[in-house]
Amino acid sequence: MTKKAIADLYFKNSSEIITAVSDNAGKLVRYSNASLAVKDGKILALGPVAKVETKVDVSEAETINLEGKILAPGFVDCHTHLVFGKSRAKEFAMKMTQSTAAIEATGLATGIPASIAMTRAASEDELFASAMDRLGRMTRYGTTTVESKSGYGINREDELKMLHVNQRLSKESSVDLVSTFLGAHDFPPEINRNNPNERERYIAQLTTEIIPEVGAKKLAEFCDVYCDDGYYTVEESLKILEAGIAHGLRAKIHTDAYSGIGGSTLAAELPAISADHLNFTSREEMLKLAERGVVGVVLPALDFAVAHPRPFIAKDMIEAKMTLALGTNLNPGNWTESMRFVMLLACRNHTMSLEEAFIAATMGGAMAIGRETEIGSLEPGKKADLQVWDIKEFEQLIYRMDYNPVVSVIKNGQIIF
Repeated sequence: MTKKAIADLYFKNSSEIITAVSDNAGKLVRYSNASLAVKDGKILALGPVAKVETKVDVSEAETINLEGKILAPGFVDCHTHLVFGKSRAKEFAMKMTQSTAAIEATGLATGIPASIAMTRAASEDELFASAMDRLGRMTRYGTTTVESKSGYGINREDELKMLHVNQRLSKESSVDLVSTFLGAHDFPPEINRNNPNERERYIAQLTTEIIPEVGAKKLAEFCDVYCDDGYYTVEESLKILEAGIAHGLRAKIHTDAYSGIGGSTLAAELPAISADHLNFTSREEMLKLAERGVVGVVLPALDFAVAHPRPFIAKDMIEAKMTLALGTNLNPGNWTESMRFVMLLACRNHTMSLEEAFIAATMGGAMAIGRETEIGSLEPGKKADLQVWDIKEFEQLIYRMDYNPVVSVIKNGQIIF
């Protein structure tokens, strides 16, 4: 007789367990009247009660009666600018009726340069405290893993300051935090970006000084770059990402947000682990990204926040067989902390189905940060990263627009909310 595995945590009486699975990532699996067993922070078994209890000894486990609630994997927010100094609320409100030029004529700084100035002015402790506050709310919305980019320092000192904040957040928060270096989010405001020599000097500093230091000190796992008109060219982006790869940082890329200059082709050729934004990505590039396994990270809240003139087209990406992930793109110009809200926007404004959006917010997000074997779905052997919803139907996740259904969040088998 096979000896049963012994659980230390047991969830029972769930009306449904909803998840993708690794060998069927394009579809959801839904178990009715289900249970899930955990041991040492990992999932042992899940499914109908009789099936789970045949495999697992739950007699001494801490038992949580879900009383008909829905159990799902924690959200994986794979694209955020979590660490920043102060808000741009006044700018955002003025943009409802005024142009950027009109706002700047009043003397108010806008956009990434405004965030650079505020982040440089903030101490590490101030940045940590404000980011931890945001992270706490993200957790209460069901997010259990967060990617956090630098990119509002744009010099050695302040970029490293942001990465040190990421390290502290990783140690002191309840969720998993994945650090990305984005020193090429913009050019330093103090240089003339139209001067080729000044551009080259900053890129040389990135590739020969800052990136090697980030890699040697293991301050980040990924290297990102903003490859778009007005920012970094394809050739410049390639230099930066190759330097990152040489120093142990996997490549990510912001691209095709406001123009198509070839960034998605670069992402496919490297290949990068993800290409993010993708508003101007061509059909040919979508096929290349799909072929090379590059995850397309799309950002519905950003398109909504800026009233984007060309919202990304999810249908075309799905038809091209791309793997999609959703991210909040939390930043001072798009202050979004809820992945459920992002799912709602993806469905309403970008014609994604509820099932497609949920997979993109969980398994897709895990794939975009190289964690698909550990998180993103509820499967035996994966981390017990879970959220519990107090709703009667899966569809209510996007139907009840201003309601947060999350009543409990579990990270590595520990209840954190």
